[in-house]
Amino acid sequence: MSESPTPEPPDPTAEAPVPLTGPLLPVDQAELASALAYGLRFDERGRPRRGAAWEMAATLLAEQLVAQLERARFVVLKHPPRPPHST
Repeated sequence: MSESPTPEPPDPTAEAPVPLTGPLLPVDQAELASALAYGLRFDERGRPRRGAAWEMAATLLAEQLVAQLERARFVVLKHPPRPPHST
């Protein structure tokens, strides 16, 4: 009988999640597709993925994901923008 892997300890440098208080705004389809495409074009370190096909593939895949989320009746919300920094 194999043992299940132990969960990884939480990353102490990770940013704490923002509490779900205050108004949440619906996300525009184009804005969601843009955010998904960005996530597909760059790796977890923010470096661009290798290969020329990633640019076009990421855009097409992001549009397909947005369409599928809409068909599945998902609602995506975001926090409103933060006020500008004052110095």
